[in-house]
Amino acid sequence: MENILLDTSSHPHIAIITINRPKQLNALNRATIEELSSALDDLNGNQDIRCVILTGSGEKAFVAGADIKEFAAFTVEEGRMLSAEGHQKLFNKVELMRKPVIAAVNGFALGGGLELAMSAHIRVASDNAVLGLPEVSLGVIPGYGGTQRLPRLVGSGKALELICTAGKMSAEDAKQWGLVNDVVSQEELLNTAIGMAQKIARQSPTAVAFALQAVRAGYAHEASGRQAEIEAFGKCFGTADFKEGTEAFLEKRKPSFEGK
Repeated sequence: MENILLDTSSHPHIAIITINRPKQLNALNRATIEELSSALDDLNGNQDIRCVILTGSGEKAFVAGADIKEFAAFTVEEGRMLSAEGHQKLFNKVELMRKPVIAAVNGFALGGGLELAMSAHIRVASDNAVLGLPEVSLGVIPGYGGTQRLPRLVGSGKALELICTAGKMSAEDAKQWGLVNDVVSQEELLNTAIGMAQKIARQSPTAVAFALQAVRAGYAHEASGRQAEIEAFGKCFGTADFKEGTEAFLEKRKPSFEGK
């Protein structure tokens, strides 16, 4: 593993996955998604592991977003496949885990980073965390479940405000809106997540797995919503706005959108 760290020995029954690309603010590229997918498969089948903690290395970011350089020149079909593969390989996989996943959100959780945190079952944030889905500023929409999971957590009105304005939310505001369960100092973050994981690990693993399954059943209709997101995300790649948005980002300037 080149992009993640996996610790299954420091705490009984608890696995800690750390996304380890601090120089890139732990941005999600395809290689990182593949490594996370493989690690989650292994942990899901590991009977000794009862809870998983997901966090980012360094003090600045959980995951600052997707690696835009990888997809700036994609076609519509390549964009659609990017979204579909992301859902399948990582974001849906996190949500469908048979054991709880706690996201310990340290610093920036933007775009794909917030979508990854929302895929987890529980979220704890550091007091310096900043959360948001800024994709429309690039001429695209959230493509890894953001249009589906954010409304579920904060309501459609607030979700649309954040998505359509490319807005950002502080950790305290995120707690007020139910996006995160708790806010602690950065120094306390991992220990807080570990303490929560230890409480989970003391319970019946089978009962916990059934509880996750039962809660998910209430959102079964989201399958069609995620497919609509995939299709719309792909269509964005055929627009002039997407070309302008990604070029502006890579050139470190403000975009000038024309609605084409």
